[in-house]
Amino acid sequence: MADEEQDKFDESNDLYEHFRIVVDGRQSLLRIDKYLQSKIMNISRNKVQQAATAGNILVNEKAVKQNYKVKPNDIVTIVMSNPPKEVEIFAQEIPLDIVYEDDDIIILNKRPGLVVHPGHGHHEHTMLNALMYHFEKTNQKIENGFGYLVHRIDKDTSGLIMAAKNEITQTKLAKQFFDHTIERKYKALVWGDFEEESGTIEGHIGRSLKDRRVMTVFADGEYGKHAISHYKVLKRYGYVSLVECQLETGRTHQIRAHFRYIRHPLFNDMHYGGDQILKGTTFTKYKQFVQNCFKIIPRQALHAYILGFTHPTTGKQMHFESELPDDFSQVIEKWENYSSHRELFED
Repeated sequence: MADEEQDKFDESNDLYEHFRIVVDGRQSLLRIDKYLQSKIMNISRNKVQQAATAGNILVNEKAVKQNYKVKPNDIVTIVMSNPPKEVEIFAQEIPLDIVYEDDDIIILNKRPGLVVHPGHGHHEHTMLNALMYHFEKTNQKIENGFGYLVHRIDKDTSGLIMAAKNEITQTKLAKQFFDHTIERKYKALVWGDFEEESGTIEGHIGRSLKDRRVMTVFADGEYGKHAISHYKVLKRYGYVSLVECQLETGRTHQIRAHFRYIRHPLFNDMHYGGDQILKGTTFTKYKQFVQNCFKIIPRQALHAYILGFTHPTTGKQMHFESELPDDFSQVIEKWENYSSHRELFED
C-alpha cells in the first residue's frame, strides 16, 4: 500500500499542496502523470503537466518529466498550486504601491489595513480587487483577471507582497517556498528587552482551541504545524525592542504567535496581547506616552521589509527592500526620543 502524505505548508494555508508518495513494491511500470492521477483525488492532467513543467515533480529527489515511468519503491513528491477559490472578484480602483512588475510577477508594497483577498467579512476593497483594476487599466490579459497569490500577509501588517500573473509562475514559486529558498525578513517592535542579541523560536503553530481567530504555539508538537522563526535585536529602547525576524517556515500569524509565546508580543497587537502596557513604569507621563504611540500605530507593529527569490522565468536573483511606513517610523522616533530623555517621563 502506498504511503501517502499531504502537507499544506504556506502561511496562506491553501495556496499550495505537497504530496509525498512511496510507490508500492509491486507497482508495474506506469507513466507518472497517470500514476499521480490515480493516487491524488481530483487532480487534473493539466495540473500534473504544470507541475512537471515547473520542475515540481521529483522522483528520488530528482526532477522528472510527465512521461517518466514509476518503478517499485520510488519516492515521489509533487508540489502544486491550488486553484483560486470560487469567489467573485471585480475591479475596484484602489491605490497600489507597485514596486516591480514584469510579464510574470508583480510586487507591491502593501499599506496597513488593506486586506489581501476576499474572505469572511471582507468581500470587496481587497488587494485582488485592486489588482484586477490595474490589469484591466493597463490592458493586461491575466488568466483569471486578478492574478495568483504567492503568499499572504495580514491585513494590518505592511510591506512587500508578491503575486504571479499566471498559474505556471505560481507553481514554480511554490517550489521555492516549499524549499525555504524565498528570503523574507520583517521588522517588528515588540514588548520587553532581550538578554541575547539573536535567537530562534520553534514551536508547532495551530488555531487556538479557545479562540479560532488566533493562532497559538503547541510546545508538545501534537497539534499544529512545525514553525521556525529567527530574530536579531536591531535596537533597544528599554521597555520595547526593534527586532528583525526571518521566517524559515511560513505559518499563519507565525511572528505574532511566536513572539507572544516567548512573552514579547508585538507592540499594539490587540489579538496577541500587545495592546496593553506590558513593560515600564507606573508614572502617568509614561502611560500617556504609550497611549499616544498606540494612537499613532493602531495596529501590530510589523512590516515585511525584505523579499528575495529566484525569478521563475529568467533565473535571476531578485531582492527588494521596503522602508518603514509613516506610522511605524513615527513610533520608532518617539521611542528614540523617550530612551534619550527617559527621566522626563519618570518624574
